[in-house]
Amino acid sequence: MNKYPEDVKAIAAAGHDLGNHSQNHKQMSTLSSSQCIQELQEPHEFIKELTGVEMNLFRPPYGDYNDTLIEAAEECGYYTVQWDVDSLDWKDYGVNSIIKTVTEHKHLGNGSIILMHNGAKFTPEALDSVITILKEKGYELVPISELIIKQDYKMDHEGRQYSTVTPTPTPAAPSDNVGRKRE
Repeated sequence: MNKYPEDVKAIAAAGHDLGNHSQNHKQMSTLSSSQCIQELQEPHEFIKELTGVEMNLFRPPYGDYNDTLIEAAEECGYYTVQWDVDSLDWKDYGVNSIIKTVTEHKHLGNGSIILMHNGAKFTPEALDSVITILKEKGYELVPISELIIKQDYKMDHEGRQYSTVTPTPTPAAPSDNVGRKRE
């Protein structure tokens, strides 16, 4: 973040989500609430000053979290994001491994969040193929801010969100075409 301010500005200017990953990449489940808040606020203020963006997405380092961290993140206005598909790109197994791990992952499905690292050795080379295969399988890639459920949800142990509100069925109007998928 501090090392690449022009890259951060360019990402924000392109309309991409900016998210917080903490100031020092600590195992935040071991920190107090006030320490968690400090870890979130330092990068938040830096990004706000640099880009004017008020970030509201947070991915805990190592995917490690507890109630104290989640509550501290909420207090700071953040939605805590977890993934359910790990590319394992950080293990440097190679391009084909990343492609296969993501596109054939047992948890890959509607609403999946895929973990990939911008600094991993083989990720840049694998990314085009991953995106192409996912699109061929019918997936649409969307910003996390459009994907996550922001209220009345629970998250399972694999990182997938589920709404806790049961939608009320809407009766079909007489003019509706039969067979049209209602969204």
